[in-house]
Amino acid sequence: MDRRNSRRDAEGTSVITANRLLDGRIVWLAADGQWTTLIQDAKLYPNSAVEEALKASNARAQEEALVGIYGVQVTETASGPLPVTSRERIRAAGPSVHPDFTPDWHAPHPAPYA
Repeated sequence: MDRRNSRRDAEGTSVITANRLLDGRIVWLAADGQWTTLIQDAKLYPNSAVEEALKASNARAQEEALVGIYGVQVTETASGPLPVTSRERIRAAGPSVHPDFTPDWHAPHPAPYA
C-alpha cells in the first residue's frame, strides 16, 4: 500500500506523482505513460485502481530515473485535477522559491537581485 499519501479515500480520484532524478522536478504520470511537469496533463485513476498503477510505475522507476512515486488524491475541476492537501497543491504549482521553476512560467522576468 502507498504509505506516503494515507489520506486517500476509498472513493474518489487520484493521480500519480514522482520526482525526476536528473533535475529534481516534480512530475505527473500522463495518460500516454509519459511523465509531465503539469498536473493538468496527469491521468486520473479511481482510488480503487491507483495501487495497481503505482506498482507498475515503481517497477519502471529506475529505468525512467524517478524517485518517490506515490498517489495524490485530487478533485476534478474545470482547469484539471486539484490535489486535496495543501502540500500537494504547493507541489503541483511548482516550487514557491523562484518563478523560473514553476511549470507554467513563460513571461520574461528580471534577473534575481538586480
